[in-house]
Amino acid sequence: MKTIKTLVGSLLFLAFSSPGFTQGELATTSEIRAALENGTTTSELLVNRYTQQIQQLNDRLHAVTQLNPAAMQEAQRLDKMRREGQVLGPLHGIPVLLKDNIDTADGLPNTAGSILLQDNLPQSDAFLVGQLKKHGAIILGKANLSEWANFRSTHSSSGWSGTGGQARNPYDLTRSPCGSSAGSAIAVAAGMIPLAVGTETDGSITCPAAVNGIVGIKPTLGLISRTGIIPISQYQDTAGPMATTVTGAALMLDAMVGKDTADSDSIAPSGSYADHLKGDGLKGKRIGVVRNLMGYNPQTDAVFEQALAILREQGATIVDNANIETLAKINALEFDLLAWEFKDALNEYLENSPSQYKSLQALITANRESRDKEMPYFGQEIFEMAQDSQGRAEEGFSSKLAELRSLAREQGIDATMAKHKVDILIAPTVSPAWKIDHINGDHYTGSATTPAAVAGYPHITVPMGFVRPLPVGISFFASASQEDRLIAAAYNYEQASKQHRAPRFLNGDPAPYVSGTN
Repeated sequence: MKTIKTLVGSLLFLAFSSPGFTQGELATTSEIRAALENGTTTSELLVNRYTQQIQQLNDRLHAVTQLNPAAMQEAQRLDKMRREGQVLGPLHGIPVLLKDNIDTADGLPNTAGSILLQDNLPQSDAFLVGQLKKHGAIILGKANLSEWANFRSTHSSSGWSGTGGQARNPYDLTRSPCGSSAGSAIAVAAGMIPLAVGTETDGSITCPAAVNGIVGIKPTLGLISRTGIIPISQYQDTAGPMATTVTGAALMLDAMVGKDTADSDSIAPSGSYADHLKGDGLKGKRIGVVRNLMGYNPQTDAVFEQALAILREQGATIVDNANIETLAKINALEFDLLAWEFKDALNEYLENSPSQYKSLQALITANRESRDKEMPYFGQEIFEMAQDSQGRAEEGFSSKLAELRSLAREQGIDATMAKHKVDILIAPTVSPAWKIDHINGDHYTGSATTPAAVAGYPHITVPMGFVRPLPVGISFFASASQEDRLIAAAYNYEQASKQHRAPRFLNGDPAPYVSGTN
C-alpha cells in the first residue's frame, strides 16, 4: 500500500449521503450516477472519499493492495469533460478497483498477490481495462486476492496473499471472505469502492460475492476478454463485475464487454445488458431447482426455501429436482485438467511479461527461497503438481477436455434445462463464511459454482438472506449467452427480496441476527 498516501491530499466528503459503514446502507452506483449528473458531487470528490474509506478500513480488512497515483488526474479530466457536456457512458467518473491479477499500464505491478511479481509492470492495459477507461471509469487501484487466484496450495486460506496479507469478511472479521476475488468483494461490501472487477475459474467471483453480501456476474466465456489477465485456464477463466446491486453489475458488464481480436474465444455482446433490468423478469419463467447442488449447509438451505416463495410470488413456476446428472463426473475430471492447462498458460504469460521469473519452475524455486514471506501458512502443492505434469501434452488432454466440457454443457446444463423445460437453473451459491484457519486451511463444504464454470456459461449470484449475521447468496445460471434472462430474473428477485444490508464489522460469534437491522 505504498502508493496510498500519495493520493490522499485534503480529504473531502461527498455532498450526498457518503458511502460508509457508520452511515447505514451504502451508496449504490445509481445514486452516485445521479449525484454526478445533478452536480452534487464530482469525480474528484469521489476519488478523495473512496481513498479515505480505504485508509480507514484497510488495516482491518486487507482488501486493497495498491492505489493508482494517476486516479486524481483522471478524475479531474473526466470532471472537465462532464462540465463540457461530454459523458463517455454510465460509469463516467466512477472509481473502480481491479483484482490484482489484471494488467494495467498505470504503473501498478500485476502481482497475482505474490511478492515475486512486484517487478511485473505491464506496458499496456488488459483489454477489459481499456474498455472500462473508454466508458469513463476511473481505475482507483488493485484489490487483494487469494494468491495466484487460489491455485497454489491444497491447504490455502482464501483471501491471503504475500502482498496483501489475510483479507477479512466485513460481516465478521474472524471469517473468510472466500476467494479468489476476495478483496474485490470486500471493498464493494464495505463501501471502499462502488464497483470492482473480479475473475473466476471456478467460484472466484460468485463465492466471495455471496459470502460478502453483494452481486457478482460470471459471464459466458469470451464475453469479457481474457487478454492481460494472469491465467489458470483459457477454457474456464473470465473476468466479471462485482457490485452492491444488479443494476451496478449490469452497467459495469456493459462497460467491460467487447470483441477482442487477441482473444480467440472473444464474442461480441448482444446489445446492452442494462436494458434487461426489468421488474417483471421472473414473470412466466420456469425456474429449475438443482437439488444436487445443495446440502452443504442446512441453514443456507432453509433461507433458500424462503427465496423460492418469493420467486413464486413474482410469477415464476418452480420446477423441483432439476438436477444435473453429470455432476459427479464433472467434479472427478476438472482439477487435473486445470493443473495441466495452468502449467502451460502461466508459462506463456510469464514469458511475455516484464517479470524476472519466466516459468512456473522459477516461481517454485523462488517461493522456497522466500518461504518466510510467501509460505508462512501453506505451501505450493498445486504449483508442484502442475510442474510435474506434461501440461497440455499429457496423454488424453484434448479428449478429456472435450469430454469434460460436454459433461457440463450438452449433457449437463443444456440437457437439464431441456429435460425440465426451464428457462433458468437456481441453487444456493455457497455456505455462510467459515472461520479463517491458517493451520488447516479453508473449511469449504461445497457450492453451486462448478457446472457453469466448467461449461463457460453465465452465472449470477444475488444476496438471498442471512444465516445469523452472515450473508448467503442465490445463484441463477443458464446456457451460453443467456445473460439477458439471468439479469432480468436476478434484478426482479433483488427488488422483491431486498436482502442487501451493510456489514457490521463484528469480531467473533455475535448474538443472534435480528432481521432488518444493520
